[in-house]
Amino acid sequence: MIIVMKQGAEQKDIEAVVKRVEELGKKVHLSRGEARTIIGVIGADEHMIQQTTFEVMDGVEKTMRVMQPYKLASRDFSHQTTLIDVNGVQIGGKKVIVMAGPCSVEGREMILETAHAIKEAGGTILRGGAFKPRSSPYSFQGLGEEGLRYLAEAREQTGLPIITEVMSTDDIELIGEYTDIFQVGARNTQNYSLLKALGKVKKPVFLKRGISGKIEELLMSAEYILSGGNMQVMLCERGIRTYETATRNTFDINAIPLLKELTHLPIVSDPAHGTGMSNLVSPIAKAAVAAGTDALMVEVHPDPKRAWSDGAQSLTLEKFKQLMDELKPVAAAVGREI
Repeated sequence: MIIVMKQGAEQKDIEAVVKRVEELGKKVHLSRGEARTIIGVIGADEHMIQQTTFEVMDGVEKTMRVMQPYKLASRDFSHQTTLIDVNGVQIGGKKVIVMAGPCSVEGREMILETAHAIKEAGGTILRGGAFKPRSSPYSFQGLGEEGLRYLAEAREQTGLPIITEVMSTDDIELIGEYTDIFQVGARNTQNYSLLKALGKVKKPVFLKRGISGKIEELLMSAEYILSGGNMQVMLCERGIRTYETATRNTFDINAIPLLKELTHLPIVSDPAHGTGMSNLVSPIAKAAVAAGTDALMVEVHPDPKRAWSDGAQSLTLEKFKQLMDELKPVAAAVGREI
């Protein structure tokens, strides 16, 4: 259930409604917009509460049932797109944020060179894997904490916030000491223990769509994080596995405008994993911006041919700069900025 407070409702009226919800044994989630405050009532049997219980209270304009199973992620919960602030970088606003960097942090000099090039080209967040989930146990698994230290040094030198992947609940505390955004990869989209734990952290979570995940499954995974109290969640379309084998995955461009209708959470697009081919990254990135994405994640490497992972879908530093220039008119055409 959602309780919509009247425009300009007094704080005491809001507090009275919150108190009543808690007396009924339900959780409360507040969404404060410019005009109104919306109070979400969360509980397994919230449908048993009579709507009139709250409609007679001072300051309440109306109550609404949320029919979707994803209550807090629903656009009904907040008609305004959630803005996530990461060290001054706002994800979900007019500016399309570009997260860029290598699949894996391979060394200090490599990540520092990449970070400075990304900053110079106009990128806004540095990505890099320190812990890598790989299909083969014999593939490079990441540098671990050493890689996290290199990312932190790159942030110190460039001012770029960093995003890196977390694979296990055991790693949350360590990674949280370094990262600005926790990334949940496609293989962990339905790792509910991990999602529940991330619901208790105070940092943003970047949630990728599962390898063959449906839209509703992605939103329900987000709900695990949101219901734990962490409302700083962004959703990433990164391509899904279909019968097509010409590309690594099938990038679902439909998902971007659909998700914008279904949820208030910011949407990110990953054309690198969506295609697996560096020559397709630029056109798909432009299409994603035109479709309404709030951010892009692009893999960038100084020498993709020698990359320890995902070299085939990584842009060179020069190609990344070219992409940033080419994105600007596309963003302007749909009322956005790069």
